[in-house]
Amino acid sequence: MDVNNIWETVTTTGSEYVTAYGFKLVSAILVWIIGSYIIKTMNNAFGKALEKSKTDDSLRPFLKSLIGALLKVVLVITVLSTLGIEMTSFIAILGAAGLAIGMAMSGTLQNFAGGVMILIFKPYKVGDYIDAQGHAGTVREIQIFNTILKTPDNKTIIIPNGGLSNSSMVNYSTEPTRRVDFTFGIGYGDSIEQAKEVLLNILKNDDRIINEPAEPFVQVSALADSSVNFTVRVWVNSGDYWGVFFDTNAKVYNEFNKAGINIPFPQMDVHVHKD
Repeated sequence: MDVNNIWETVTTTGSEYVTAYGFKLVSAILVWIIGSYIIKTMNNAFGKALEKSKTDDSLRPFLKSLIGALLKVVLVITVLSTLGIEMTSFIAILGAAGLAIGMAMSGTLQNFAGGVMILIFKPYKVGDYIDAQGHAGTVREIQIFNTILKTPDNKTIIIPNGGLSNSSMVNYSTEPTRRVDFTFGIGYGDSIEQAKEVLLNILKNDDRIINEPAEPFVQVSALADSSVNFTVRVWVNSGDYWGVFFDTNAKVYNEFNKAGINIPFPQMDVHVHKD
């Protein structure tokens, strides 16, 4: 076979492949580009619809991510069909691969299931301050696999949903009111009645302290090694917790000094004996 015949065969075969698969390849590329644009547009429209319907802030990112992932799977299958790939065999292969991937990614699937459980039972929502998995912060976003926290010092913490749904957690934002607990000590020899009166006056003059579900509590709780300890308990609105906590400590120190009441601190007496 001479060179001309070889070139003619190659050209003919190439033309046949281009004719057979070129149109499919171009079509698949166009489907991918157009489909990606449609998915982005639909996802944005879906997000706006969720906002207008006043869907829970915790649920919006989760639903958008889930719908986006499902639409992309449909797009991939459509592109493969456009290329002429037999989808029955492909789906069977995809199912087997999915099983293998599912076994390998059991932790990720656990996080997905945890995210679903969190959104159903709502132990916390976006904006709540929680303490879980050794971390504390304000919930900024609940995603498919993770929950994003923002700490008071502006750090971002990413916690897998699986652990959050299966372990203990403290939510500080659930109840509208919280109790603030203090322990104040006075020296032996100081008047218990005077100290109690000073403490009650401080509490009564703070408008942030409320009388429901209980009035301020001030009682002697312990005769310690170097002090007589008072337990003080007051109720406040949750947003006033830290303000009342810090302000009351400062006020007690100042008022005890004015009243001549001693605030004891650990001391050690050393006796030196000379022969």
